[in-house]
Amino acid sequence: MGKYTNTRPDWVPEHHDGKFTTSVMSGIDGVKDTTVGNLNPNLAQGARPKMRGILSVEEYVKGVAEGNRMVLSRAITLIESNSPRHFPKAQRVLQALLPRTGKALRIGITGVPGAGKSTMIEAFGNMLCDAGHRVAVLTVDPTSSVTKGSILGDKTRMGTLSRRENAFIRPSPAGGTLGGVARKSRETMLLCEAAGYDVILIETVGVGQSETTVRSMVDFFLLVVLTGAGDELQGIKKGIMELADAIVINKADGDNLLKAKVARGEYERMIEFLRPATPGWQTHAYLVSAVKKTGLSELWDIIRLFEKTTKENGAFRKRREGQLLDWMNSMIDEHLHNLFFDDPVILGRMPEVRDAVLSGAISPSQGVAELIHIFDVHRAADRHVDLLHPDR
Repeated sequence: MGKYTNTRPDWVPEHHDGKFTTSVMSGIDGVKDTTVGNLNPNLAQGARPKMRGILSVEEYVKGVAEGNRMVLSRAITLIESNSPRHFPKAQRVLQALLPRTGKALRIGITGVPGAGKSTMIEAFGNMLCDAGHRVAVLTVDPTSSVTKGSILGDKTRMGTLSRRENAFIRPSPAGGTLGGVARKSRETMLLCEAAGYDVILIETVGVGQSETTVRSMVDFFLLVVLTGAGDELQGIKKGIMELADAIVINKADGDNLLKAKVARGEYERMIEFLRPATPGWQTHAYLVSAVKKTGLSELWDIIRLFEKTTKENGAFRKRREGQLLDWMNSMIDEHLHNLFFDDPVILGRMPEVRDAVLSGAISPSQGVAELIHIFDVHRAADRHVDLLHPDR
């Protein structure tokens, strides 16, 4: 068998300093037959790369319960799958792990693009890891409406935290769902709790409808803002501020510190006119510098005080119960939506109704009334596979 050789491409400067990428590895000398066996002699002898096996429900449950990050990642992929054949297995895994969930503190983090959310989350997460906590970060990336692709760059932006043994970062594409929040975010959060992560941080896409959805998933909701962008008194923030349990002025360091203190005063005055986001808790604004690592421990103290206060006055439990009912109602909406649009009678009639609406022959309300009239929920349900018990 020949040896590998390194050659310098023609485009490399003749007098480079040694740091230039200069070598290109050739193929095996003398090998002209590029079949699998010749390129890798081990494969010619029958060896094959180890394939990743399909895990059983029990293997998923065991791996997640033991905190195995690889199995947790695969379980989340299973949960996020839109394939109907994956749904029964995913739900059985989730059902088996439910007794291990509910013990983590769930924190939602939002803010305008450029506010430094990812940088703050990394600094905050590292501080929590240093204190012995296990931190899961769930981030939702915007999905392009044109290419349907997402960058999913949060692990790149949180390079230090992603390498921590007691941290887990999971970026997910928004996929065009309401407000940019991935449809399976709740299930993903529960899997992370079952894996032993006691602090769950959920970062939203940005200011918009996604904040309302994330508010319905978390215990504590944090709004990250910055100074110098002319956004201190924007009326558009009012709806988001009404959801926030704390407001953080980020990048409060250096020449920006004085501006940050002024902005804090402005936000404090605005908060006085808003109804508290959580009964028995008064929202305040705080200064944080993710770069200088200042204000983070104080923020954590505030969050723990919030947890203690709301558990004592019952607001914590009431919010969790309300979130479970909201979750159930949203799944009912989704299930009925699928029954309707998967029904063959509706599928057959829909093009004609749409054409009639577009031509002005009938109004949208009339089109809806006609489709609802021909929809038979019993017929649709009979055709629909029992997702939780497909063998019945």
